[in-house]
Amino acid sequence: MENKDDEVKKAQVVEARARNISHNVRCTECGSQSIEDSQADIAILLRKLIRDEIQSGKSDKEIYKKLEEDYGETVLYAPKFDLQTAALWLSPLLVSGAAAGVWAYKKHRQKTNVHIMALDLVRGVPLTPKEKETMLDLLTPPPPQGVTASSLWSRLRGR
Repeated sequence: MENKDDEVKKAQVVEARARNISHNVRCTECGSQSIEDSQADIAILLRKLIRDEIQSGKSDKEIYKKLEEDYGETVLYAPKFDLQTAALWLSPLLVSGAAAGVWAYKKHRQKTNVHIMALDLVRGVPLTPKEKETMLDLLTPPPPQGVTASSLWSRLRGR
């Protein structure tokens, strides 16, 4: 009885490991499905291969390495980081860094333009309509927030 329980537990462990590995391996025929979800012939063969490798005592890492060697790096859903994939992995950082640089440059340029406009005013150089609008926007304070008729009334009554 105990021997049978051990066999059942061992089979459950093999099945759990096989499913875990199968979820992380892309079907070479379907492309968008894992071999666990695919019913293609190659997916069925790969699932059997994984189970055989597990039963022969190989680790998950060894199985992933064998699959990568046999079918290429694209068979894995999580490709490794190397020089070939560095641009792909780092492109979001590069794009956001470039966007931040453009934003900072525009902010700096806007400040610089305000200083130039102020100097032009002191020198008596007439401003363009766009420059006048920008100066007015910068010099007029924003309206106070949260001021309503009832809040003003309560302030007056409180005095």
